[in-house]
Amino acid sequence: MTGLSKKYRDILLYLIFGALTTLVNIVTYAALTRLLGMGEMGSNVWAWVLSVLFAYVTNKLWVFENRDFGARHLAREFGSFVAARLFSGALDMGIMWLFVTRLACPDLLVKIASNVVVIVLNYLLSKLWIFKKKDGETA
Repeated sequence: MTGLSKKYRDILLYLIFGALTTLVNIVTYAALTRLLGMGEMGSNVWAWVLSVLFAYVTNKLWVFENRDFGARHLAREFGSFVAARLFSGALDMGIMWLFVTRLACPDLLVKIASNVVVIVLNYLLSKLWIFKKKDGETA
């Protein structure tokens, strides 16, 4: 692997699996609402849960290549991952509320900008906190 591609490998994989995570979220939501007749809010919760599980597994195994499967480590890591996703989800809601509801900015533009902020924040939290390499460890 070339130096440049190795340097940006985890970012590229993060974006690819992030797109797949979004697909999991949308397909789950659509299946629950359209095929099973579940309400929108319940479907959205289940779609979020499944997409967070998918994101955790793909980030752990392929993006950040973390192979520590000890029960204590997994509990801490998964708890941190969910906490980070709850935080970024709340941030997204706050951004939407402030800029769309209170300041009457165009919702789609705000949603796109908010998603950029959330994606970058989730990547940084994952790389620097959740799946941080121990000293001497390499990807």
